[in-house]
Amino acid sequence: MKLPFPKIKIFSTPNFFLVAGPCAIESEEISFEIAETLISITEKLNIPFIYKGSFKKANRSRLDSFTGIGDLKALNILKKISDNFHIPVITDIHEPTDAAMAAEYVDVLQIPAFLARQTDLLVAAAKTKLPVCIKKGQFMSPESMKFAIEKCQESGNDSLFLVERGTFFGYQDLVVDFRSIPTMQKFAPVILDITHSLQQPNQVSGVTGGLPEMISCIAKAGIAAGVDGIFLETHPNPSEAKSDSANMLPLAQVEELLIKLTEIRKALT
Repeated sequence: MKLPFPKIKIFSTPNFFLVAGPCAIESEEISFEIAETLISITEKLNIPFIYKGSFKKANRSRLDSFTGIGDLKALNILKKISDNFHIPVITDIHEPTDAAMAAEYVDVLQIPAFLARQTDLLVAAAKTKLPVCIKKGQFMSPESMKFAIEKCQESGNDSLFLVERGTFFGYQDLVVDFRSIPTMQKFAPVILDITHSLQQPNQVSGVTGGLPEMISCIAKAGIAAGVDGIFLETHPNPSEAKSDSANMLPLAQVEELLIKLTEIRKALT
């Protein structure tokens, strides 16, 4: 599959691609540490890589939750990573006005799952002409994601990807239905988010929980199901991360997981 991302490094092996990085941009130092580590691993394993970081977090449960270090400060860190390492970077947007602003700094735009039905946001993202990754809403069927794709296509953008990240299961859990991967691949290439799929939302504390010990299980099942890409959030010290710390993969464990996933992909090709 030819990836339409500027600066993407296409390798000779038919591997999955990786979208990975911290949940939110916390500082230049941590952002660069994560980028350097992930670049080293993915180059060694011939995995096309897109660096991910949120320039702000708008969908927090509590008013006192961390939302960012400042929009332009965070976006400039993402651009610096892209320019210094010659890799594509992706960030999520939350309002139509975010699209044009973020497009000046990043290579790919992401639509959060809670906002997958927001027409104005999808159209604004599509009109930037950047590739757009749309996360499937936790409340949506895989079949319904064709309409999100059509909104972007009818706005003049065909560089589109869908992201599976679990479906609400009761009040405080998510479940991944792996049937959604081939279903959504009828509309666009599909990425499996192996960290957010293991969130436990709506906790009474107002802070989302998670099951990071299940990341490897979810990831291996996704590769076996034929997913096109893997999305994960990572941090050198997840317990100290300012956002989504409960479901992150420690940076030191990323290489071991990607080796296993690469071996599974090779066995299937």
